[in-house]
Amino acid sequence: MIGEAVVHGAGTIVNAIACGKGSAFGVDLWTRARVELTDEAGVVEGRILNDPEEDTKLIRVAVRKVLEKFNVSEYGARVITESNIPVSRGLKSSSAAANAVVLATLAALGKKMDDVDAVLLGVEAAIEAGVTVTGAFDDACASYFGGVVVTDNEKRSILRMEYFPEEFKVVILVPSEKIRKSGINVRRMKAMRSLVEAALELALRGDYLRAMTLNGLAYSASLGLSPEAAVRALEAGAVAAGLSGTGPATVALVPPEKMDDVVDAWSQFEGNVMLADVNNKKAQVSVWRGEP
Repeated sequence: MIGEAVVHGAGTIVNAIACGKGSAFGVDLWTRARVELTDEAGVVEGRILNDPEEDTKLIRVAVRKVLEKFNVSEYGARVITESNIPVSRGLKSSSAAANAVVLATLAALGKKMDDVDAVLLGVEAAIEAGVTVTGAFDDACASYFGGVVVTDNEKRSILRMEYFPEEFKVVILVPSEKIRKSGINVRRMKAMRSLVEAALELALRGDYLRAMTLNGLAYSASLGLSPEAAVRALEAGAVAAGLSGTGPATVALVPPEKMDDVVDAWSQFEGNVMLADVNNKKAQVSVWRGEP
């Protein structure tokens, strides 16, 4: 009774913390999960191969949520996850992990759920595990469905969802430090509500590029993070750039012919530069290709 799933990451268009509504788009970074059910009732063990020091609480809660959903009490589970999404950088590692573990647990049980209900289980797990402020329904939907979404995170409803153009490359500056949700100042972010609502209005009209840049500037200011990397990317030819989530990663959407220019512009900044593509594919049950 083993289930395996792969889910992709996402980048921020509008962070929902300030006004309760947000927007995100799929990025083809990935998280894989393997869930093996055991006869040790209630005992869930988790391992994160790419970052073994990270807390596995989200993994354990996500499995438990699925078992409780189907009133299954006789099983425990051994869970392995593997990912190339940097943790606690604003790149939706928690949403991807929650989605992947929920899907893999469903597969192990031989059960199916409506897609949005599966996403909501992962959102509930993320809230209980303390890795999100709003429940990150926007991030979870972009991770699960791919494409671009605009959501009401308070009402858990999708306001807009569509294919996101794949003509741009995703260039990501990933600083070495992590920013934990428990350490952020929500009050300062909510002080930027009027600017974030302006960005949201742009996103609701489908003007995702300007929404992303405006959002990034607003949240950089509230978090005390420099927007210099985003400005340099725009100067080098990016069509949009800004802080992703609560950072510290900066994400830029870049025409392919300008990609090298943006990478060169970011060479002066501390951190790693990752290159990715837009993802429009839905999460899926898959074959595990990591450590057995």
